[in-house]
Amino acid sequence: MAYFNYKAVASDGKAVQGSIAADRIELASRELRAQGLTLLSLEPGSDRATATVADENRSVGSDDVLAMTRELSVLLRAGLPIDRALKVMIDMAAQENLQGLLNELLASVKAGKGLSQAMEPHRKDFGSFYINMIRSGEASGHLAEVLSRLTDYLVNAKSVRSSVISALIYPAILLTVAVLSIFAMLGFVVPQFETLFSDMGDALPALTRGVIAAGDFVAAWGWLLLVLSGVAVFLVRNWVKSQEGREKLDQWLLRLPMLGSVVFKYEIAKFARTIGTLMGNGVSLLQSLSIAVDTVDNTQVKKSLGVLEPAVKRGQKMSYALQETKAFTPMVVQIVRVGEESGSLDKMMTELADVYDEEVQAGVKRSLTLLEPILILVMGGAISVIIISVLMGIMSVNDLAL
Repeated sequence: MAYFNYKAVASDGKAVQGSIAADRIELASRELRAQGLTLLSLEPGSDRATATVADENRSVGSDDVLAMTRELSVLLRAGLPIDRALKVMIDMAAQENLQGLLNELLASVKAGKGLSQAMEPHRKDFGSFYINMIRSGEASGHLAEVLSRLTDYLVNAKSVRSSVISALIYPAILLTVAVLSIFAMLGFVVPQFETLFSDMGDALPALTRGVIAAGDFVAAWGWLLLVLSGVAVFLVRNWVKSQEGREKLDQWLLRLPMLGSVVFKYEIAKFARTIGTLMGNGVSLLQSLSIAVDTVDNTQVKKSLGVLEPAVKRGQKMSYALQETKAFTPMVVQIVRVGEESGSLDKMMTELADVYDEEVQAGVKRSLTLLEPILILVMGGAISVIIISVLMGIMSVNDLAL
């Protein structure tokens, strides 16, 4: 099958461009006209180059994938065939990227491919989990129900992610304000009193001399501190991107007093929900494990979970493999064991995910409840030290004057 680049005008008058796969240019032209496009140009393109361009142009965000999944589920439950449902979604799509992606999916479906096959070239947008869920829905003949479950899964994942991010916004703002306030006090307020204390010499209290020295340094070398901070951020980001740096950071995160357990539960919840959702839709345990492990971001947790697939291939139960690693809580091991013994591993993994999702949100709130007053106390303490040092200096001047 060849690829063809096209430029066209849509039914709403908007100019669109992209690529389409077809056996011949005549079939590509016919397919594009059937989609309501008025062709301006249609040219053969290199398979590899065009596919690469298509991937770049058709990239969509997680919110777009969620909206597309929800709309497709509703349309299929309403009784529309898959090609008609995609055509309706193309007409409703507001973004050009999403419209182009749907056009490519529709072209592949009309060419005889299944929806999961049509999504394969866009694996980076949908992910292995999503595509395997679609494939299981096609195989079972319950694609609409699978899309509905996918919608629930994506909504839940977005909700947990959004709650964590929202909870972190206020402390981040508070920390930024604290740092800026301290630098402003040292760089602009403290130097105003320097002339008043210039003749005091060693008669000034040690605290006042230290604060004045810090203020002079910030006023003279503040730009250098900003540059060094930027360089430090750049170096840390590059270090974190390396394998060694990422492993060290992940180890450190898991060892944090309160947040460590939150990070662990967050990763296990993602893993458990993926396993439960995939197995509940007919995907085999081995394939579910392979996909679910890839959803885990923390390298240490991922390494511990990596023993499951080889263990299951050897005929060993998941619960025993988890217990042998000694990296998982008894609760995780026991829930998996109950699921294996009762033959309802998918339901038990979903239950585990629900429990841990709730504990993650509660843990984040609990940690931030402690973090916020700590930040306020640190900021207040630093500013208080600066103010007290200035007042001590003024009192020293008055004592000498008397």
